[in-house]
Amino acid sequence: MSSGNFRKNIAIGTEVEIVLKKDQRTGKLTYGFVKRVLTKSPQHPHGIKVMLDSGEVGRVKNILEEEDLSAYFN
Repeated sequence: MSSGNFRKNIAIGTEVEIVLKKDQRTGKLTYGFVKRVLTKSPQHPHGIKVMLDSGEVGRVKNILEEEDLSAYFN
């Protein structure tokens, strides 16, 4: 699992876990695919802001790799 603090690690279609604004206090993560990268700077201490295919907007906490996905589908 990679960190979502660097823009260079995130591309359109990347599978990520984000924290939505409403979930910042609880830290609840939302899974999805990146539709748009919204943060312009090369890095951000709280995570790069993205929009998912679902339209939800939040900051990337984890960039998922193939082996990380088994938790969602088992």
